Amino acid sequence: MTFNDVFKSSFLEGVTEFSAVDTLIGMLFALVIGLFIFVVYKKTFNGVMYSTGFAMTLVGLSLVTTLVIMAVTSNVVLSLGMVGALSIVRFRAAIKEPVEIVYLFWAIAVGIVIGAGMIPLAVIGSVIIGVILILFANRRIHDNPYILIFNCRDEKAEESAIHLTGSGVERFVVKSKTVNGAGIEVTAEVRLKDAGTSFVNRLNDIEGVNEVTLVSYNGEYMS
Repeated sequence: MTFNDVFKSSFLEGVTEFSAVDTLIGMLFALVIGLFIFVVYKKTFNGVMYSTGFAMTLVGLSLVTTLVIMAVTSNVVLSLGMVGALSIVRFRAAIKEPVEIVYLFWAIAVGIVIGAGMIPLAVIGSVIIGVILILFANRRIHDNPYILIFNCRDEKAEESAIHLTGSGVERFVVKSKTVNGAGIEVTAEVRLKDAGTSFVNRLNDIEGVNEVTLVSYNGEYMS
């Protein structure tokens, strides 16, 4: 038995079936589409703190998934082994925004589709998804909600503050009201007119209003 006889059945045959050109083409498309996902995520992000590390993870996830799918599609035994190996992986990173899940699945799907050799599907699908996300993100930015919190000394000051706020914003909805010995605290959702916040200064000038706070939020309020 020679050295070639030992490895001829599996190892050497797998090496000869490897195509460097196909691999480079697949990885190049995965890199380009991964960068496209990176740009879309950066343009549509409107959270509190932008994470460059998460954005770069999307690019790396597209490349790694493409490489893995290229490997498992050419060998059934390897695919079963890969499933067993990946089943022990646990992701502990916290998802700050629900939309981040969409980008993670998008990057994984791109890698799977490109690794399976369906490059046109990956390109066309990514363009459609990117356009939809940008359109929805732009619409959400133009209609950005705010939370308004003001503390009043008495009911008269509260009525004056509510009247001034209602005339100074496009939409005004009371979310909660707290009354105690120190005064009255009102929390409301407001939609600004042309992004103007001058009404906050006038609200603070009302006699009996102790404190006014205006905070941008993502539209999800827990009472």
